[in-house]
Amino acid sequence: MNFTIENIVLLFSILLLVGVISAKFSTRLGLPSLVLFIAAGMVLNQFVFFNNAWLAQLLATVALVIILFEGGLQTKWESVKPVYKPSLSLATIGVIVTTLTVGIAAKLVLDLTWAEGILVGAIVGSTDAAAVFSVLGNKNVKRKLATVLEAESASNDPMAIFLTISLIQVIQSPSFDPLTLVLSFFWQMGLGLFFGILFGIASVWIINKINLDSSGLYPVLSIALSIFAFSVVTIMNASGFLAVYVMAIVIGNADLTYRHSILGFNEGLAWMMQMVMFMILGLLVFPSELLDVAWQGIILAVFLMIVARPVGVFVSLLFSKMNVREKLFISWAGLKGAVPIILGTYPLVEGLEHGQLMFNVVFFVVLLSTVIQGASISKAAELFGVTRAGKKTESPHSLELISIGKTNSEMVEVRILEESAAANKRIHEVDLPPKTLITAVIRGDQLITPEGSTKLFPEDVLYVLVKKEQKNELKKVMMKRKEKQKSEQLT
Repeated sequence: MNFTIENIVLLFSILLLVGVISAKFSTRLGLPSLVLFIAAGMVLNQFVFFNNAWLAQLLATVALVIILFEGGLQTKWESVKPVYKPSLSLATIGVIVTTLTVGIAAKLVLDLTWAEGILVGAIVGSTDAAAVFSVLGNKNVKRKLATVLEAESASNDPMAIFLTISLIQVIQSPSFDPLTLVLSFFWQMGLGLFFGILFGIASVWIINKINLDSSGLYPVLSIALSIFAFSVVTIMNASGFLAVYVMAIVIGNADLTYRHSILGFNEGLAWMMQMVMFMILGLLVFPSELLDVAWQGIILAVFLMIVARPVGVFVSLLFSKMNVREKLFISWAGLKGAVPIILGTYPLVEGLEHGQLMFNVVFFVVLLSTVIQGASISKAAELFGVTRAGKKTESPHSLELISIGKTNSEMVEVRILEESAAANKRIHEVDLPPKTLITAVIRGDQLITPEGSTKLFPEDVLYVLVKKEQKNELKKVMMKRKEKQKSEQLT
């Protein structure tokens, strides 16, 4: 194919169309969408020759920043807080143990050096947030386990990236000082965490205070801030990926102007980047090359699923209160995806002797383990008894005040808590700020038109039109505790 401007635009549109169709079929098949995205890329490489690993890595890195940012925005701190210890242990100790365990097998099966074998282990050591979110999203798995898996998958990428880059440095410079490696770890993770929080706080302030002329600019601003944070922290030789994820958690849990616009835009953009990224990575692989490493890939994939991942889980959760069945389910639900394949391009770009072999094997392992584990998550949940009763529901409604110009009012989403003074009261009994209007009440999957006599119940979600300067006052009214109200009545 001649790469004229028209052909490139046509190819890009085809990639997006194929991606959307693949996503629909993946849901019906119970597979992570990345499997079909990659398959589409592998089919397209029969018509389009593409072997630029550096360009693929560049595009994949940008895509990963956007995907991690979107994942962080969707992470609710109140859900993650109770399970942060096991999630953090899985994201650090679990990745290291899995890396070493797979590394031993890769060294023997692929006839590599110890450093090269452990490098293969590091590349496949992390789980994938996009794959885990998409597979667990519609499954009735116990909320605690699902949250642990989601938090682990979203936070273990920086560890895998750090190990991969460090091992490549060791291979290229055998005299690399181990102490330097340890210091580098604390430098990268420490600064990544610090600047992630700092950029998050600064971004919330900027988004809420900048007062742009168009609401459509706020999502663009959020993406610009995330890429800026990644670039600045990476230039400082720290973990830009960790910084972006932490920054997104801070933003996603803050009181944000045009919140739904920002979340919706980032969700759509993350989907688009996943489609393009996986299909471009699929273009790098030819089926004939995968067949050449088929038996090695099958051995390593089975070893990863049956041995390495469970060992990593059980070691990292040694002091956890989880039972054996729950740990076995976490072991099986450790889906691979974007990061291992992206990291597989690193040895190629650095020109390592066995770089192409590593990429092909990693690609095969990720594809095989994702297909097998992704398609069997529901059966595994039933087998290990970690399903929960009832139907998983989530309100499909959202509402936001969209303005093409500046406005002094904002649509605010408020959830009524059990202990809130507004709970079990009628709307006319709630002391709202002046000129504040409750425009909608979401109860389960119902959208209720509010009236003065409408009674508010715990877990109701209200959409309230309020002046920007009165947002804090509204929040105080809705979050006021019953105990405080009672004490005021007694006095």
